[in-house]
Amino acid sequence: MARRGAGTPFLLRLSLLLLLRPGGTLGCASVAVGSPVVPLGSAVTASCTIWSKLCRSLEQGTVQITWMLDNEPVAGTQHRGPGGTEVSNLTLPQFNHTQAKLWCWVEWNGTKQRVGMAEIRAGYPPAKPFNLSCVLNLSDYGLTCQWEPGADSHLPTSIALKCARSRAQVVTGCIPQGGRSCCTVPRRLLQLYRQMEIWVSATNALGTAESEHLCIDPMDVAKLDPPALKSIQSIPFQTDCVTLVWEVARSNAHMELQCELRYRAPKDPTWALVTGIVGQAGTTQCCGFLFGMQYHFQMRCRRSSAQSYWSEWSLGRNYTTHEKAPEGKLDAWWSTQPAGAGGRMEVQLRWKAPRQREANGRVLGYRITLSPRRRGRDPPTVCNTTHTQCNFSAPAGTRRVHLSAYNAAGESAATDVVLLERKGQPLAGLEAVPGGEHSLWVRWEAPLAPVAAYILEWQRVSSEPSRCSACWQMERDAAATTALIQDGIEPFQRYNISVYPLYKDTIGVPIHTAAYSKQKAPSYAPKLHLKSISKSEAELCWDPVPVEMQNGFITSYTIFWANSTADVSSATVNPSLSSFVIQELKPSTLYKVHIMASTAAGSTNGTSLTLVTTVLDDIEIQFLFLTLGLIFVLLILLLICFQKNGRVKQQFWPSVPDPANSSLGKWVPAELQQEPLQVPGVREPGLATISTVTVLERAAGKPPPAWGKEPATEPTGTFPAVPQPYVRQEGPGVPGRGWAAAEPCQGPGGSGETVQYARVVGDGYKGQQHALPRLYLRSSSTQPLLLDPSPSPKPYENLWFHEAAPHGYPGDEGCPEEPPATFPLLQGLRINGAEELHDCRAF
Repeated sequence: MARRGAGTPFLLRLSLLLLLRPGGTLGCASVAVGSPVVPLGSAVTASCTIWSKLCRSLEQGTVQITWMLDNEPVAGTQHRGPGGTEVSNLTLPQFNHTQAKLWCWVEWNGTKQRVGMAEIRAGYPPAKPFNLSCVLNLSDYGLTCQWEPGADSHLPTSIALKCARSRAQVVTGCIPQGGRSCCTVPRRLLQLYRQMEIWVSATNALGTAESEHLCIDPMDVAKLDPPALKSIQSIPFQTDCVTLVWEVARSNAHMELQCELRYRAPKDPTWALVTGIVGQAGTTQCCGFLFGMQYHFQMRCRRSSAQSYWSEWSLGRNYTTHEKAPEGKLDAWWSTQPAGAGGRMEVQLRWKAPRQREANGRVLGYRITLSPRRRGRDPPTVCNTTHTQCNFSAPAGTRRVHLSAYNAAGESAATDVVLLERKGQPLAGLEAVPGGEHSLWVRWEAPLAPVAAYILEWQRVSSEPSRCSACWQMERDAAATTALIQDGIEPFQRYNISVYPLYKDTIGVPIHTAAYSKQKAPSYAPKLHLKSISKSEAELCWDPVPVEMQNGFITSYTIFWANSTADVSSATVNPSLSSFVIQELKPSTLYKVHIMASTAAGSTNGTSLTLVTTVLDDIEIQFLFLTLGLIFVLLILLLICFQKNGRVKQQFWPSVPDPANSSLGKWVPAELQQEPLQVPGVREPGLATISTVTVLERAAGKPPPAWGKEPATEPTGTFPAVPQPYVRQEGPGVPGRGWAAAEPCQGPGGSGETVQYARVVGDGYKGQQHALPRLYLRSSSTQPLLLDPSPSPKPYENLWFHEAAPHGYPGDEGCPEEPPATFPLLQGLRINGAEELHDCRAF
C-alpha cells in the first residue's frame, strides 16, 4: 500500500507532461492574444482553449484553467465551448509591461501544469529623428550623414537613411550599424552638383516616423582639405604688418575658395580673426601686430559659391615680429633715507615694467641717471639693472632722477622721477573689502586738496615680511576713489594696505588698513600654559597664533573649563590679551581646560590642559611651613635638653642627695661596728626617729681627720673605756629621709674637747628598698651634740649646694678644701642617682 501510494503522484505528473509531448497531445491546447504588440498602457485580450478529447488524461476529469502573467496570477473566465472544449478568456485592462509572457495553466486532480504561452510586447511608435546633417568627403566622395534619434520606443525599431534623386525613385542610402546614429551613402548613389533629397526613416510595429527632408547638392556640403601655411614675414617699412603665404590642397585646386586667418599671442585668451581672404591668391598682408611679439597663425578654407563646411584649421605656425625701441613713461615709486656722514642719501627706486604694447619687444634692462641725456653725451649711470627696483646713493639734496628702459632696438625716452617729501595732507578715510579670492577692492575718501594721482602699496603680513616690486601700483585717475589690487593676493592671508595721495609738489602722509580676500577658521588654536595656580584661581597664558595660521581676523578667544562632574564654564577673552585668570575654583579639584580661537568664518578648538587646584594658598603654605619650622626647632631644643638632663635637672629640679648612699654613712667607729643595727619596719611615712646618739672623745692634741677623707681607725684605748651615753629615738621623719638639726657649739679652747658622734636612723617611704643608715656627726665642740627631735617643716632648706666635681669626691673642684667657718660640716657624702654628685652640705 505504501509503494502504491508513493507512485501515484509520479504517474499524475507523467500523464500531465504527456499533454505537451511533441507529436502526441501538443494540439490539445492553444493560447491566442488579440495583438502580440500593443501600445504601452493599453488593454490586452487573450484566450486559452483545451480540447479534452485530444488530451487523453483529461477525458474523465474536470478541467480548470488558470492564467499567469510572468509570475503573477491573473483571473480569467472559463466556459465550455463547442465540440467538448474548455475555453478561458482573459482581459487585462491596462498592460504596463514593455515585455511579458502570458501562461495558460491546467489544474487536474490538484496538480497544475503549463499548457500554453503567448509573448506580449508594449511600447510607443518611433520618435522623429532630428538634427540631420551630411558632409561630403572629397577623398572617396562618400556622403556621411548623422542625426539624433528621438525617445526610446521600447520596441524593435529599424532605421534607414533614404535618398531620392531628381526624377528617380526613393532608395535606401545606408543603414546604421551597432545602434549608431550615422552612416555613409556611397558615391554610386549620389548625384553631384544637383539637388538631392535625404531623410531618416524609423519604423517599428506601431508605426513609422521620418526626419525633416534635407535638400542639398552633395558638393555644397563637401568638407575641403585645409591649406598649408608656407611663410610669414614682416614688412620693413610698415613695421606693424606681416605678409603670409600659403598653398591650397590639390583636391581643392579647381574650386573657388574663401579662407580665414586667425592668430594670437601665447598669453591672449582669445583669437584674432581675419576674414575675406581669397584662397586662390596664395598670399595676404595683415597689420596691427605688436612689436617684438610672438604670434601663432592658422588658416582654413571653404567653397565660396555656397555656405558649405569650413575645412579643419591648418597646422599652426609661430612668428615673432621685429622689435622697436620702448615707448611711454614708466610708473615709479621711491623711498629715501637721510644723508649720512658722507653727505649722500640712500634712494630705493621701484618701477613697473612697461606693458607689452609699450615695450615693443623684450626689455633687456633699465638705466637710472642723475641728469638727462643730451645729444652726443650720455650722463653717468648710477644704476643699470634687469630688475624693476634699484638701491643707490645720490648727493644730499637730489630732487630728480631719470629712468629709461632699453631693448635690442633702442632706448626709451627718460621718465623724470621727482623725489618729493612725504608731508602732504592724508586721505580722509580708507577701507578694503574682498573682491574675490585673489583680489581686494580698496576704497578711500579723497582729501580736500587737489590730487594728481594715488599710490597703493600692500604687503603680506608674515613673520618674515617680503619686499617685492609687485606690491604697489599707481592710480593715475585723480578722480578715482576705488582701485582693485590683484598682484600676489592669496586667500586666508592678511595684507597691510597703504594709500599715498600724490600732489603737485609733495606726497601725502599715508593711511593704513588691513584686509583678507577670504577668511576661514584658524588652522589651530593656541597652546595653553599654566602660569600659576592656587586653591581658587588659575592663571593661564598662551602664545598668539601666527598671523599666517590665523586665516582671518581673530575676533575672540574663549576659555572652557570643566571639573570631573562635567560642570562646564566658559569665558570670552579679548583677542589682544594673551593671559586669563580663572576664578572661583574649588580647592583640590581636577579641571580640564581648553581654548577656542574664533574668526568671522569659524572657530577652532585647542588641545586640553589638565590642572589640579591646591589645598592651600601660598600664604597659608608659608604660614604652615613657618609653624612646622618653629615646632621642629622646639623639638630639637627639647632633645638637646633631654640629652643634657643632668645639668638641666640641676638647674630646674635640684637633686637632693640620699644620705643612705653617702660614704660617711659607711664609716663607723670600731667600737660601734659590733653593735647591731636596728632598722624600723617599713611603714607609712612619718617623722624621723633618733635611734642612737654616741659621744666619743678623741685624744688631746690629735688633729681631726683631713677634710673629705675617711677618719683613721683609732687604737684601742684612745677613747674612754666606757663611751658616753647616746640617745636612741624612733619616730616618723621626713618622707624618705632621716632629718636632724645640730647647733654648733664651740668650746673655749677649740681643741682637745670631746668629739661627739650621732647616729640617726629613720624610716623611708613605704615600699622603698632602702632606709636611712646611721648618721654620725662629728663636732670639735666640747658641748654635747643637740638634736632636735621635732621635724622641720622645710626639710633640707638649710643645705648649701656647690657644683660637684666630675667624679664626686671630696677635694675636687666641686668642694672647697676647707669648710666654711660658720657651719659644722657634713662631709664625705656620696649620692647614688642618675649621676654621682658630691655635695657639701652644712646645717
